[in-house]
Amino acid sequence: GNMVEWCLPQDIDLEGVEFKSMASGSHKIQSDFIYFRKGLCFGLACFANMPVESELERGARMKSVGILSPSYTLLYRYMHFLENQVRHQLEMPGHYSHLEAFYDDKKGVLPDSKGTLISQQPVHWLPSIHRYMYPEMKITHPAGCMSQFIKFFGEQILVLWKFALLRKRILIFSPPPVGVVCYRVYCCCCLANVSLPGLGGTVPESKPFFYVNVADIEMLETEVSYVACTTEKIFEEKRDLYDVYVDNQNVKTHHKHLQPLLKINNADKEKYRRLNDQRQMLMYSQEVGEDCSSCEEDLFILFFMEQNNRIFQTLMEVSASQDKTLTADHARGMGLDPQGDWSFLMDLLEVYGIDVMLVIDNPCC
Repeated sequence: GNMVEWCLPQDIDLEGVEFKSMASGSHKIQSDFIYFRKGLCFGLACFANMPVESELERGARMKSVGILSPSYTLLYRYMHFLENQVRHQLEMPGHYSHLEAFYDDKKGVLPDSKGTLISQQPVHWLPSIHRYMYPEMKITHPAGCMSQFIKFFGEQILVLWKFALLRKRILIFSPPPVGVVCYRVYCCCCLANVSLPGLGGTVPESKPFFYVNVADIEMLETEVSYVACTTEKIFEEKRDLYDVYVDNQNVKTHHKHLQPLLKINNADKEKYRRLNDQRQMLMYSQEVGEDCSSCEEDLFILFFMEQNNRIFQTLMEVSASQDKTLTADHARGMGLDPQGDWSFLMDLLEVYGIDVMLVIDNPCC
């Protein structure tokens, strides 16, 4: 099994972190990186695997070097350092001076489970993120992470968007390497950003859990909303742990009432076309050197945030009106398909507790 070889501070609770920081199945690959959640903190670890002539180590030496922080948004800054350190630990096991110096330089204060600050347990401190402030939501990744996400899922991202907006429990399965799949978790969470004031209190929080394994089952049983990824196929059988299961590009749900959301309708196709048109224009403007400051990540996040804001703005206006009636015209104005998105709208009103009467004819009935 895995074991924690070294850590600072020495009295911190790291139970289970040895399995979170090394994905199940990693022995088949040479290197990887992995985002995960540990209590109130987020971690980033870099993994590497090196062949050695040692019977004790069964011909391979595998290590992960990671850091924990109250926020995941800036962990990427230390990716290069962690990659170098894990290679260093493979070649010169037991030499921790660089890690000690890094810790001394970066240590801050870590909130305990009650949210109070404990200065005796310093771990790298990063500012916590405001849930709706999009610029601070950034996570840096290999160039083109968002475009890879769009290319990988195609029109299916509109299906994921609806499930993310409904704050469903979304589990993404993939064999290792898992680093790029952790970015899919992040992209998925970005689909549900809303920046309207006054909506926050009614929204169930969507949590990026990044990598999870069988040791997390007990914790996942208590969650009402999350996005996570795993390399363990056993999860597929544990249907009570998730609402939506994503295997490669295949998005599925075992809940009958959610199955209509798996169908791509005309409004979804139109949104996907608009997203691609905007991406093409962005690429063109970058080629001719007009605007190099905007990037695809901004475009992607803002596209869905504007879409979400439009939906909730309309719903809030209708709920504040005298007759509280939501019509097919309202649905079209929100960029939705009055018939195809009927069950999506019904779920949305229920999840967000919005008092509106839907008078769109449902073709299913």
